[in-house]
Amino acid sequence: MLTEKELQDLKEQLEKEAGELEAQLKTVSKAPDFGSDTETDFSEEADEAEEFSNDLGLQEALKTRLQDIEAALDKMARNEYGKCEKCGMDIELEVLKINPESKLCKMCKA
Repeated sequence: MLTEKELQDLKEQLEKEAGELEAQLKTVSKAPDFGSDTETDFSEEADEAEEFSNDLGLQEALKTRLQDIEAALDKMARNEYGKCEKCGMDIELEVLKINPESKLCKMCKA
């Protein structure tokens, strides 16, 4: 069982990470200006399309992580945080310090 201090520290860590992810999402969410050039060479547009495609993958990963963090914060508010979703046992503090949005204990991850 986590102490109040440990819970507070983990909550602060989750909130900080959520803020950082939201900032990253804002920078990744900007679409390139395809076709703004009048050149007939399409290499710049191809580069922009490739970058946009890569950004979409990154954007999805960031959104998923942010959703996991928000779910962990929601569990904290309901006093359900730190329980393994598979076996119901407490998730080890060392796991939560590394990955505070973790849903599984060490045994269930293995």
